[in-house]
Amino acid sequence: MKRDNMVRLTRFKVLEKRRQVEQLELMLEEFSRMAGELDAQILNEEKKSGITDINHFAYSTFAKAARLRRDNLQNSAKDLKVQINAARLSLEEAQAELENAEKMEQRDGHRDDHEPRRSAIA
Repeated sequence: MKRDNMVRLTRFKVLEKRRQVEQLELMLEEFSRMAGELDAQILNEEKKSGITDINHFAYSTFAKAARLRRDNLQNSAKDLKVQINAARLSLEEAQAELENAEKMEQRDGHRDDHEPRRSAIA
């Protein structure tokens, strides 16, 4: 594979990994926002019913369901944090690979400039 093709491919990998990290971070923000909204809904429902003990027989079923959804979102957010860390490591590796490929391309280009030109004498 030519060096310029390798550099182009490596740049594409870096851009793709960066996009993945950004998407995961956006999902994490969205999950956090949704969990916050559910917290507010839970508090509002508990104030409305006057019952805050989740084990009470008359505790709001809406509040129970909202708690379950919030807990699921929080667990998903924890999983996303692990995925984000892995994606960041992968991005760092791709960036290092790109730097190496660019250095090799520069070195090869520099070497080509200093080699004597061969003339085709027949």
